[in-house]
Amino acid sequence: MGDWSRADYLARQGIGDRRVLEAIAILTRADFVPESERAGAGADAPLPIGHGQTISQPYIVALMTEALQLGGHERVLEIGTGSGYQTAVLSLLCQEVFTVEIVPELARSARERLEALGLFNVRFRQGDGARGWPEEAPFDAILVAAAPTEVPRALLEQLARGGRMVIPVGPVAHAQELLRIQRASQPGALPTVESLLPVRFVPLTGESGPTRP
Repeated sequence: MGDWSRADYLARQGIGDRRVLEAIAILTRADFVPESERAGAGADAPLPIGHGQTISQPYIVALMTEALQLGGHERVLEIGTGSGYQTAVLSLLCQEVFTVEIVPELARSARERLEALGLFNVRFRQGDGARGWPEEAPFDAILVAAAPTEVPRALLEQLARGGRMVIPVGPVAHAQELLRIQRASQPGALPTVESLLPVRFVPLTGESGPTRP
C-alpha cells in the first residue's frame, strides 16, 4: 500500500527531493522488518533485523539517498544490504543497484524480498563490503550503510570521477559523522568532503584497508 504519510512527514523534516519522497511513499517499511518488529515500523527510528544489524530510520534513509543526487541513469553500489529497504529505495531511483551484504542470511532474505516486490534492477553479492565490487566499477554513486573507522580505499577507487559517496565514518557509534565525498573530475585532484550530520550506525565489518579521503 505504501507509506504516503511518511513521505509527507519527511518533506516537513526537510527532505526536498520529490523523487526520493515518491520512492519512500511507494514502499511499505513494515515489509522489510521481522514480524516481531512490524508494530514499530511506522516510527522514524531504527529497528533490529537480526544478526546484530538494524534497518535505519526513514529520515536517514531519505537523507542519504537525497545526498547522492540521483538522476535516474546511475549505476549505484550499496554496501550493507541489510533488510533491503534502502536497496529498494535506490532501485526506484537509478538504473541499476549493486548491493553487497556480509551476513549470508540477510543477503538471501533481502534478495527474496526485493524479487517478490518485482525490483529486478538489483544485483546481489554476499561478501566483504569493504572490498566493494571491483569487477563492476566504476560506480556513479556509492552508499555505505555501516560505519568504518576510516573510508575504505577500495570504495574510493571504485567511485567514478565526479561521482558521490555517502558514508558514515567513525570509530564508535557516538562519534560518527555522515560524509558526502565527491571524487574530482580531474585526475590528481583531491575529493571534496562534506560532513552532513552526526549519526549512529553499526560498524562496517571487512578486511579491506582504510584510507582518509
